[in-house]
Amino acid sequence: MSAYIAAHLDPDIALMVGGHHAKAMPDGVLADPRMASLQALVLGEGELRVAALLEDAQRRRELPGVLWRDRLLGTRATGIPTDPKLTARLLGPDINALPYVNRAFLPQDPYQAAPTETDRRLAMSRGTSLLKAAARSGHMEANIVGSRGCPYNCTFCGAAVSANPDVKIRVRDPENIIGELDHLHDEYGVSAFRFVDDLFLGVGRVIEEQMAAFTRHRIGERYVWDATGRINVLDRVSDSELDRLVANGLREVALGIESGSDRILSAMDKRIDAEMTERVAHRLVKHGIGVKGYFILGFPGESHDDITATVRHIHNLWDIADHNPGDIRASVFEFRPYPGTPVWQTLTDAGHDPDALLAYADVDLTEDGADESMRQRDEFNFSVGIQFGDVPLSKVRSALATLTREQHERNQATRRTTA
Repeated sequence: MSAYIAAHLDPDIALMVGGHHAKAMPDGVLADPRMASLQALVLGEGELRVAALLEDAQRRRELPGVLWRDRLLGTRATGIPTDPKLTARLLGPDINALPYVNRAFLPQDPYQAAPTETDRRLAMSRGTSLLKAAARSGHMEANIVGSRGCPYNCTFCGAAVSANPDVKIRVRDPENIIGELDHLHDEYGVSAFRFVDDLFLGVGRVIEEQMAAFTRHRIGERYVWDATGRINVLDRVSDSELDRLVANGLREVALGIESGSDRILSAMDKRIDAEMTERVAHRLVKHGIGVKGYFILGFPGESHDDITATVRHIHNLWDIADHNPGDIRASVFEFRPYPGTPVWQTLTDAGHDPDALLAYADVDLTEDGADESMRQRDEFNFSVGIQFGDVPLSKVRSALATLTREQHERNQATRRTTA
């Protein structure tokens, strides 16, 4: 899609690109004839280098991690920095020194969110005025990033540490984060936040530091928030720490559960097992914290028994939710390979054509009885149409459609019950 857009731009418009794909396959992007107007390919965290390029495009010659194609020689050119200290600062910006995101340029964020099942359940279990109001009319919500980088190496993930050796893991200072929460509340009336980091609740000492600050500022009395979390880390969190997360406004944790098969979890390098997931999910929902679990079907090497284990796992989690205050939602997706990830290397080493692995297309589940309106995260609803495991794609998609439909029916039933 990006190449298509680039090919139809006025040739006098200079083009700059970045992002995961550009970082993972820079030579492929530079060689693409549709990218003829490409002046700079920026690898990694680009804020400071993009600003420098916008001020003076010729600065690309001195900026680290900036590539372009020499039109005369037909070779790859790269910026050659002269100051090592400046290089470090440009490649890894101080995330506490960066300004808050200017939401004037984000028409869809903040946004008015409709009441959710989690809002309704929390209103019933916690009973605060904020949650009761949200259960009636929803929240004004905004996305926020509290950290950069991930210390784990899940084989399918673009954030895998082995795919990002240049990224130093950093967490924003709690006061800096709270300043942005208050700014968004004062400017837009936001009272609910989604931490969309790779992993916000992923390190014990960071959770402790952040929650101490949230307690000092009485965040839980004013806001609710969702966050990404790590199952093996939350397994070590005490009940009193979970109580503090609840008091500080935690509404829902997004967990990469991925599979109910311990064999597949090991192949993914998840460092968890199905029993641990069910134990952690039980503790969270018992404390009134919602869980959104992400699952993958069709992973390389996956068997019929593995998929059956995942389906059983999801039903076990739903049963746990049915007997506790917190809700558990399952978001299930077909496996798709991302360039630069460990599993991408495994697949290409096995003989898969990289172009075929990049041939992303929509997944149509209507023939399997799933209405696409049931899927709330459509940006993940795509496939390369290749069978990577032992199970035919038709069977993978049938299971995917069934689970999607069942989750949708659970959502509707909860709405009717709490209306």
